[in-house]
Amino acid sequence: MCTVVIIGAGPAGLTAAYELSKEKKYKVMVIEEQEEIGGISKTIKYKQNRMDIGGHRFFSKDETIMNFWKEIMPIQGEKALDDKILERTAEIVKGGPDPEKEDNVMLIRHRISRIYYDRKFFDYPIEIKLETLKNMGLTKTIQAGCSYLKSVIFKRQEKSLEDFYINRFGKVLYSMFFEKYTEKVWGRHPSEISPDWGKQRAKGLSIAVILKDMLYKLFRTKNNKNTETSLIEQFWYPKYGPGQLWEQLATMAEQNGVIIKRGYKVKKIIKEEGKIKTIMCLHEGKEEKISTDICISSMPLKDLIENIEKEKPTEKILNIASHLPYRDFITIGILIDKLKIKNETAIKTLGNIVPDCWIYVQEPDVKVGRIQIFNNWSPYLVEKPEENIWIGLEYFCNENDDLWNMQEQDFRNMAIDELKKIGIIEEKTMIKDTHMEKVKKAYPAYFDTYDQIDELIEYLNEIENLYCIGRNGQHRYNNMDHAMLTAIEAVNNIKENRKEKTNLWKVNTEKEYHEIKK
Repeated sequence: MCTVVIIGAGPAGLTAAYELSKEKKYKVMVIEEQEEIGGISKTIKYKQNRMDIGGHRFFSKDETIMNFWKEIMPIQGEKALDDKILERTAEIVKGGPDPEKEDNVMLIRHRISRIYYDRKFFDYPIEIKLETLKNMGLTKTIQAGCSYLKSVIFKRQEKSLEDFYINRFGKVLYSMFFEKYTEKVWGRHPSEISPDWGKQRAKGLSIAVILKDMLYKLFRTKNNKNTETSLIEQFWYPKYGPGQLWEQLATMAEQNGVIIKRGYKVKKIIKEEGKIKTIMCLHEGKEEKISTDICISSMPLKDLIENIEKEKPTEKILNIASHLPYRDFITIGILIDKLKIKNETAIKTLGNIVPDCWIYVQEPDVKVGRIQIFNNWSPYLVEKPEENIWIGLEYFCNENDDLWNMQEQDFRNMAIDELKKIGIIEEKTMIKDTHMEKVKKAYPAYFDTYDQIDELIEYLNEIENLYCIGRNGQHRYNNMDHAMLTAIEAVNNIKENRKEKTNLWKVNTEKEYHEIKK
């Protein structure tokens, strides 16, 4: 029997494990450093509230992935969050009968995210409508229009992310809605970041595409299949957060014979005769040796290459890997009684709170990057959602910088002060509870030695029995569906004994698709 060891129990690793487990000729083992599975897609349960780390919408233009999700977890209902569902949700939270009795289901949700800039709300992506023009003002609107027309006529050579955005939106809109926010997220000015990030995350999005989307809406011809992912209006979401789906997938894989080892940290990867032969792990202070015929890795490329022993990489490869950049992430959940910002949209919500899943905070005078309102992802994430609003403030940082090293109480005070400063909550708002989570290497970044990543890919592809998958496993800022597709491609290669691995690295390099998540 062929032994396959998978490093990492995130979406990619678990997908690979489950797909391989369908055939009995493979002995599959998953090694996960954390006790929880799901990677950045896990759900944190704190007391009776749940936190989605970073926010995860379940939507893909690839039917394989949509069907995969439905196989794991059925869809509840046929409509998104409408009046009928609101009425049922109100009955549930008042202690009445739960019409959604099944726990292991996905709900259908509205996609609402807006930009908070100059203490005003703007649709995200920007929509050209009266409210937008009113918020911008006549002078700024004229400047933005002229700037966009100039960008249509005079295209910049795309040497940086700044060039990428200006070509699609014009310099004025870029300065308002992309420049400072991007710098907040990545800690670098967009002029220092590769345009590959924009091609990865904002492929087809531009003013022209937004106008096209408006026409689809006007003539009622819009559907998710002919829409840029940033413009979709509905998505699926597990009742108790994304981690619920990955825990279910792990259970299904284990039922098929997969072994999942939690709390196992990879310390060494022994390469002999051009292959990965042994993986040395640390578990509860003891070293454990795991032999393998095939290795599938979703661990960060930097760590993977630096851990290879015996037949070590060259100094050049090690240098490129050691300087691959990542952005780390802190989120703090804050339980409150009310928001200062009002729901002035036509969308009805429980308690009439603003309907946003995310609020992108473009204000330069605060450090917070995004605000999640967990009530709007799923009311089941919140204890007593008729009384409580559970929000998550997201901060982007580097491990061991000032933000990362801040004590939790100081961080809590800073986050609350920022909410008050930009008018999200009032001074008298009741703060009922808080909880902070830190995530290392949350986002692979596109600067420093990233421009030499092709050399790393060439080196890794030469290791015959090694397959690199997932966001960190390929150092690509993919969403869940593309991370899963890399796993499916790797499994197909293994089953068909294909040595060529180019197909793994081509996932999500096509122009059509992707969501800006920032």
